Amino acid sequence: MSSVVVVGTQWGDEGKGKVVDLLTRYADFVVRFQGGNNAGHTLVVEGKKFIFHIIPSGILYEDKMCMIGNGVIIDPGVLIKEMAQLQAQGLTITPDRLMISEAAHLIMPYHASLDQAKENALSDGDKIGTTGRGIGPCYMDKVGRVGIKAGDLRDESLFRDKLKAALDEKNFLLTKKYNAAPVEFEAVYRQFQEFAEKLIPFYGNISVELDAARKKDQNILFEGAQGTHLDIDHGTYPFVTSSNTIAGNACTGSGFGPAYIDAVVGIMKAYTTRVGSGPFPTELFDTVGNELQEKGHEFGATTGRRRRCGWLDGVVGADATRLNGVTGLAITKLDVLSGQSELKIATSYELNGKSYAAMPSNVREAGAVTPVYESLEGWKEEIDHIRDYDDLPLKAKEYIKRVEEVSGAPANIISVGPDREETLLLKNPFEK
Repeated sequence: MSSVVVVGTQWGDEGKGKVVDLLTRYADFVVRFQGGNNAGHTLVVEGKKFIFHIIPSGILYEDKMCMIGNGVIIDPGVLIKEMAQLQAQGLTITPDRLMISEAAHLIMPYHASLDQAKENALSDGDKIGTTGRGIGPCYMDKVGRVGIKAGDLRDESLFRDKLKAALDEKNFLLTKKYNAAPVEFEAVYRQFQEFAEKLIPFYGNISVELDAARKKDQNILFEGAQGTHLDIDHGTYPFVTSSNTIAGNACTGSGFGPAYIDAVVGIMKAYTTRVGSGPFPTELFDTVGNELQEKGHEFGATTGRRRRCGWLDGVVGADATRLNGVTGLAITKLDVLSGQSELKIATSYELNGKSYAAMPSNVREAGAVTPVYESLEGWKEEIDHIRDYDDLPLKAKEYIKRVEEVSGAPANIISVGPDREETLLLKNPFEK
């Protein structure tokens, strides 16, 4: 058996969903291990678009078991809606195909209210760029030991007591600090009883199930959300998400032993994008940036927000290789670079006469650095029709080679278009 973790190496939106979809054909289990519905995967299969927010994209395969781990935070209303939408598109969503960890925490209505109220209270320069979906407040309650877990819905009395205690505090903050409307107890209570009826049949102990799968020599694929530099500990704090996005959290967020992980696939877009606020050293504000944005269709799958675009940041890539223990890269959207006469890769930063080989931990320094670029010649040919690495333009192969050298990891997967089949699999991470 093999256990493979898929992570983003940048600020998210690298195309993890497509790579997970590709690798799922070799897996028996697909496990989402962190984040919430503030992230999304868009997949195009035979011209048909599927958008995922919480459910692992492996659900597209009828013979796979998908799991939502304890490290994920779940908005029950969003999850149930997503299940219904995927079923309407012809997918089967049943307990023998999808399991939800009882230990996963629930996003409550007051979490979203607090998230939006807090962001609205900040000045423009201090806004984090949160999606307003309650992700941060939910994780805060989890760490503060006052969160509500999915399994709590099994015990009506326990859920009622925890909800009442939470609203005593949250409504005080909403009304007194933020001058916002309170959340009504009875409405939330009734709504979540309805959610419970639909979700409880999907509950299970994912750690136990994964250990059993490992002992049966079955293949396990772990998928995360967002990207390395949105990690709460290792990202461009405070402009980050509220969970650990790096590969190590695949174990914590699912209850799987770290000694059993065999490979880490780092998804790296051939250029760099970022949604929301925060440092972005290689961001472009010229026609090239606009061309990348338009050709790459750079809009968030969850928020619809326009993504900021820039040249590939090799510093960010090298940081990600180190932090995740990346064993192989999946380079995505290489086709978007076709037609650019000159390509650039940032190999280091400079600030006040000092050179940086890693992202500064001081957020103001990270926002003030100047990237040191290396220029490469681009290629004119469109490449979305190519299915063999040897058929790629010479300049495209030279670009890939330089990305490997700068990031410190080999390119094992190359994506040349949005469709499932527009992918070159050079080395299968499930094969030891």
